[in-house]
Amino acid sequence: MDTLDGLKTVVAVVETGSFTAASERLNISKALVSKYIGEIEGKLNVRLFNRTTRKISLTESGAHYYDHALSLLEKYHAMVDDVVGDQETPKGLLKVSAPVAFGELQLAPLLPLFNARYPDVNIDLFLINSAVDMLEEGIDVRIKVGKVTDSTMIARHLCDVPLKLCATPQYIAEHGMPKTPADLRQHHCIVDSNFTMGRQWHFTAPNGQSESVLIHSKVAINSPQAIMNMVKANGGIGLITNHVVQNALQTGELIELLKGYQSLTFGLYLLYPHRKYVPRKVACFIEFMINKFAKA
Repeated sequence: MDTLDGLKTVVAVVETGSFTAASERLNISKALVSKYIGEIEGKLNVRLFNRTTRKISLTESGAHYYDHALSLLEKYHAMVDDVVGDQETPKGLLKVSAPVAFGELQLAPLLPLFNARYPDVNIDLFLINSAVDMLEEGIDVRIKVGKVTDSTMIARHLCDVPLKLCATPQYIAEHGMPKTPADLRQHHCIVDSNFTMGRQWHFTAPNGQSESVLIHSKVAINSPQAIMNMVKANGGIGLITNHVVQNALQTGELIELLKGYQSLTFGLYLLYPHRKYVPRKVACFIEFMINKFAKA
């Protein structure tokens, strides 16, 4: 067993919580994971993990080993980057998590440019709207829209993403143009169940006064892309993130309503583990995203 492989295996088991998940992250068999752990324990004459049929947990010795293993791996990768310097481009597998609509509409079209710039970096893009355990899943960078509450992660703010109130010209011709948020009670509205506000939609009037309206809705969807498609089918009014509807607004397929009012605005963030050493592939991706989305 190579010492580095052993260190990586212990770190993977701790962060994923199981031998099976660790084997998937490392792309080796579960039996090999077990063998590596056994060899380390035998060589050091200590037990790193308490094992039951249901779960594994770190022993005190295991916790110390994990802390040192993490530090050594970070120093090793930092050393390699420092020695290599600009002689090589970043390389390896980069695992990125992003919301479905953002990944499909905004990020995916940019990946060919990133691939061309960094040809030795392979990307595994994982699209999901719900929260993801970055350590357990082995995610290098998570793209998140909304509040950041995980203090164990570094959060880089890219830009703000406003919500746009939209409908088709045909729907407005048939049902009338709302002039104030209160008018929305007379319309069919589509709820984005990703938002905690539900049917209570919030707006800021031109005079700065906050307004809230309980809208009428028969449909709740957890996908802004699907909401936009329903709105396009004259199914009602949607409150949708700007990056999803901006093209439809530009072409006139959808029109923005209550332009004098502002609804909620969410931050777009890059999250990555709070560690001293940031792999070059991660640093390059962060720089790439900042150049594409951050506003001066």
